[in-house]
Amino acid sequence: MLPTESGAQTPEFALPADRSLLLVDDDKPFLQRLSRAMEARGFQVTAAESVAEGLAAVATRPPAFAVVDMRLGDGNGLDVISALNEARPDARGVILTGYGNIATAVTAVKLGAVDYLAKPADADEVFAALLALAGKTADLPENPMSADRVRWEHIQRIYELCSRNVSETARRLGMHRRTLQRILAKRAPR
Repeated sequence: MLPTESGAQTPEFALPADRSLLLVDDDKPFLQRLSRAMEARGFQVTAAESVAEGLAAVATRPPAFAVVDMRLGDGNGLDVISALNEARPDARGVILTGYGNIATAVTAVKLGAVDYLAKPADADEVFAALLALAGKTADLPENPMSADRVRWEHIQRIYELCSRNVSETARRLGMHRRTLQRILAKRAPR
């Protein structure tokens, strides 16, 4: 058993020979805490605070594992997942986000992510996601989505289909671009 930050015990997993892990998050305190927690679990961690640093790390030495924040100051974390999948198809990447929605989760999986976790995710959740067995499915949500949430999900899906182009998304949805920008800037409704 391995100790967690809270002192609880987590089951030991058989880590693969290559334990390289790239963490990409622009929240420095979170990045430092997660780095320490994952090092304690046997990973060799490389930390990056931007998409550019993450892409450079992937280009230099593609890691076996990656945990990447979705929204970073200089771009979208999906770009790092995509580059990792191209450089090392067997790598296991997990996306973290405070703005979870179905469309971006589907996009993340298509680009090579093995899981999609909502922030704040703890080290135990990240560890389990990185080492989860293939084919394991997530538990169903207890509460179904509201009508507002379904609308928001639809907008996000169209946004992703338009390659995150606000003008094209607004045109396809028949709404003003500024209205769409306000919707995209907000958190998902419950």
